[in-house]
Amino acid sequence: MESLLISACFLGVNCKYDGGNNALPEDILARLREKYRLVPVCPENAGGLPTPREPSERRGGGVWSRSGRDVTAEYEKGARIALELARQNACRAALLKERSPSCGHERIYDGTFSGVLVPGSGTAAEKLLAEGIPVYGESEVNKLI
Repeated sequence: MESLLISACFLGVNCKYDGGNNALPEDILARLREKYRLVPVCPENAGGLPTPREPSERRGGGVWSRSGRDVTAEYEKGARIALELARQNACRAALLKERSPSCGHERIYDGTFSGVLVPGSGTAAEKLLAEGIPVYGESEVNKLI
């Protein structure tokens, strides 16, 4: 059975910045579990950030919290850990939270905390993609089932 790296918040883990989760519907999770061994990761927690935590967005080459704290090091550490998990578990793909500063791919928030989306990827998605591991967002889950 293939392994799939998956955002822990999709599995109901309360690791989202506001203390909640982004749990996928149980029927979708069941279908994923039939096909893959799910390898959960929350790059923000893995990088040392607490839950709940202040929202953050990518800007320039870094990641900044809403109050202006530079959290780039934590996001980079979490990205390295996510990549290592994917390698250790021979994950052929990743299903990650869209628009996230760590997990988002193709479109992320612009760093102004105004809800504007721009082309780009989060820190973990970027590392996975560079390694040749395809990244899918929740709107693309049917491509994996």
